[in-house]
Amino acid sequence: MNIPWLTILWLAPAVGAALVLAIPVNRPAAARWFAFAITVGVLVLAVGLAVGFDPAGERYQFTENVSWIPALGTRYALGLDGIGLVLILLTAALLPLLLLAGWHDADSDGSLDHSGGRAQKGPHIYLALFLATEAMVLMSFVALDILLFYIFFEAMLIPMYFLIGGFGTGPNRSGAAVKFLLYNLFGGLLLLAAVIGLYVVSAQNGVGADGGGTFALGDIVAAVSSGQIDDTTGLAKLLFLGFMFAFAVKAPLWPLHSWLPDAAVAATPTSAVLMMAVIDKVGTFAMLRFCLQLFPDASQYFAPLICGLAVVSIVYGAVLAIGQTDVMRLIAYTSISHFGFIILGIFVMTDQGQTGSALYMVNHGLSTAALFLIAGFLVSRRGSRLIADYGGVQKVAPVLAGTFLVAGLATLSLPGLAPFISEFLVLIGTFTRYPIAAVLACSALVLSAIYILWTYQRMMGGPARSDDEQRSPIRDLAGRELAVVVPLLALLIALGVYPKPMIELIDPAVQSTLTTVGVTDPEPAVADPAHGRPAGATTDAEAHR
Repeated sequence: MNIPWLTILWLAPAVGAALVLAIPVNRPAAARWFAFAITVGVLVLAVGLAVGFDPAGERYQFTENVSWIPALGTRYALGLDGIGLVLILLTAALLPLLLLAGWHDADSDGSLDHSGGRAQKGPHIYLALFLATEAMVLMSFVALDILLFYIFFEAMLIPMYFLIGGFGTGPNRSGAAVKFLLYNLFGGLLLLAAVIGLYVVSAQNGVGADGGGTFALGDIVAAVSSGQIDDTTGLAKLLFLGFMFAFAVKAPLWPLHSWLPDAAVAATPTSAVLMMAVIDKVGTFAMLRFCLQLFPDASQYFAPLICGLAVVSIVYGAVLAIGQTDVMRLIAYTSISHFGFIILGIFVMTDQGQTGSALYMVNHGLSTAALFLIAGFLVSRRGSRLIADYGGVQKVAPVLAGTFLVAGLATLSLPGLAPFISEFLVLIGTFTRYPIAAVLACSALVLSAIYILWTYQRMMGGPARSDDEQRSPIRDLAGRELAVVVPLLALLIALGVYPKPMIELIDPAVQSTLTTVGVTDPEPAVADPAHGRPAGATTDAEAHR
């Protein structure tokens, strides 16, 4: 009997979301512990999938494929590859920590109560939204039917909208939630048009079980690879742009990024991490799985443009981060810079670049989660996000300041911490194909040191502020907060010292993608010491002879 492990993986949090709402209103603690237990169960299942996954086996494993809507040629098709697996592990590992970090986030929320009192069901709804988001993200990482993926790609916007607008902080949370929704819905509408167009193309070319069209990723990729579908046409390029636009909004890529800082600041720290570290990874993951495999020729055609935009994102995000006075907005802009690295690694079309990019998705999720949550713990003590309102924190809360420093050093990709190796691989992969882009991207290494170390110096260093006695006291991290921060920092150190297990999972999927696209790594030009020219090169005289 074949157990549908991938269905169980995404259904567990989906069913858990419904069951949380069934818990009596007067038992918020029971709802929290139940939701936490569900996320821990999902983590255990994800680890089990990782143990049973064979990196040397078929690309897609634990596959499920049953008829869904026969009239449209769409199926309930699931499969797990190495890239999807590491992102599932990231999602499953972060969700229990986020629930623990935001244990009391919804306690005093009144946004859902229209009678003037506190929303009694607030914690239950908050937890259900978190679990529903986890279910939709997990499905996005395993869906092998394009229509099935699209449905969950769009559906995850709904719980995230309510987490920002209903449970966020500050007067601008409703506006930020609407901006988040409008940007992503517009991208989603273009994606829907491209999905329909791709289905029509598959039907015109007799692709599918009965030749009447299909949404199956494998069937369409095979048809493109065999030449049954011509992806060199102008229509193919338009379809690629429809897919890419939606994923670039989700990622986000400059100039489609402006919704992210507003949403990150308006949401609670835990919801912001869910958005930046988990949901946004669906966009970059989809570039690898769908854009490159469905449109290999169009991907190569637009690669220089996309790499250029990625470099702009890298530098732009870093420069704007330096100028921020709000610590949470600063961290949000660093994510724009890091997503630029991820997208650059994808579209340089090299093994090292794409492996580094997929690994960067995981490492960015861990480092951003650590930095944003620690900053959130600090802001909750003082009640202000302004960097100028802090100073000398390391004297009164040394553990908080120390963990903030480690998380910040991970964000600037210090050697020995997880993001270093992924950023290094992206830059090496970029140098081999686009050396100028790599040189420009390297400027972010200096800029990131400026915004992290300067922020640490202003907030944590120096003498304690003379007016601190009139302000909310800053206490050190408590037990529950340490239970959140310590695992994140431990993972950052462990993957920084020994990234091999993750790379071994990722690399076969990357090799398969590059083979599908039809590109190989550029041959390095090695100098011939005897003649001062690349080995294997010939002079004009030698060529003439």
